[in-house]
Amino acid sequence: MITARDDRRRTFETLPAGAEAASWWGRAWVSALEDASADAARLARGRAYAAEGHVDAVTVTPGRIVAYVRGSRARPYRTELALPAFTDAEWRGLLEDVAADPAALAALLEREVPQSLADEILPAAGELAPRCSCPDVARPPCKHAAALCHRAARLLDEDPFVLLLLRGRGERELLDELARRNAAHAARERPDTAPDFPGVPARQALARAVLPPLPATLPVPVAAGLPPAYPADPAAPDPLALDQLASDAAARALALLTGGEDPIAGLGLWQDAVRLASAHPTAGLTGAARTLYRDLARATGRTTTDLARAAAAWRQGGPAALAALEEPWDPPAGPFDRARPALFGAAQGPFRPDRNRLTAGTRQLRLGRDGLWYAYESRPGTEDWWPTGRPAPDPVSALRG
Repeated sequence: MITARDDRRRTFETLPAGAEAASWWGRAWVSALEDASADAARLARGRAYAAEGHVDAVTVTPGRIVAYVRGSRARPYRTELALPAFTDAEWRGLLEDVAADPAALAALLEREVPQSLADEILPAAGELAPRCSCPDVARPPCKHAAALCHRAARLLDEDPFVLLLLRGRGERELLDELARRNAAHAARERPDTAPDFPGVPARQALARAVLPPLPATLPVPVAAGLPPAYPADPAAPDPLALDQLASDAAARALALLTGGEDPIAGLGLWQDAVRLASAHPTAGLTGAARTLYRDLARATGRTTTDLARAAAAWRQGGPAALAALEEPWDPPAGPFDRARPALFGAAQGPFRPDRNRLTAGTRQLRLGRDGLWYAYESRPGTEDWWPTGRPAPDPVSALRG
């Protein structure tokens, strides 16, 4: 928690060498000191000191701004500028003016000095009282005080609450007090009379009423409609991708409408990419489909060959067929052990078992966890297995397709 004591002391590290004050209130701050001096050369040296970064860290407290300024000697000089802090009565008047003026309050919150309050909070000519430990104190301000003045002006550019702290109040306590006064103003401005339009009691508004019957529902379409044609535009997404997304969304909406279930609920990234790719079996024949396969494979960290093989499995039997493609497992002995004699009796030749797979030359059967058999084929002398046909509970039927 920030206390009032903590809020009334701020220290700013050394700024790099840079330009002079940019805001109108920052320039007015500088003028308040320079207008009271007749030594233009001394002011110019102070301006140069500030631009060259001779002013070290600056500490601001109510009524005083202090810093060490490095001059021609090795030891820096302690320099300060004093500004009279406001009395409690002056603060009450200023805060009331800000709370009553929305534009002034908005300017402060935007870190700007309100034009309407400039005469109240900015120092007048000669109001800044410089002090310095240097020997050049005959005709203030010295160049060190002038340098501090320019350095402080740059702080005011960024945060006018520094000026208000010099006048006696910290930022947090000012904002809290302004919030209270603003609420009080809003309460005073609330009309005491009833509004022109009558209100409705909540009990009456929520009472049961006889409502007209709902209109008849529209008939469910037989199939999802076709999406519009999307023009090819280098600045727009790929037309095929837009068509795919629109068609997929329409199909899912129809499935929800007719069956009450989302057909792809629970699918992972890879499964959904395979599902999307399975709608385009001509992956290697058309340029647009090749682009879709490439983008889906890249998004899932797989190759286009992996995606094409998985899409063929999805067309074979959906998620269960994809699982049969990618997940070897150890099935129970019963149906799996009966499959080999059945295949041999149907003159399909001997099959070699390996986990849930039976292989004979270029043909293979895989038993899925759903109890169905999935057929695969490969080129001679390779292990490049691809799904083929439809799954079946009987291995012979699955093999024959």
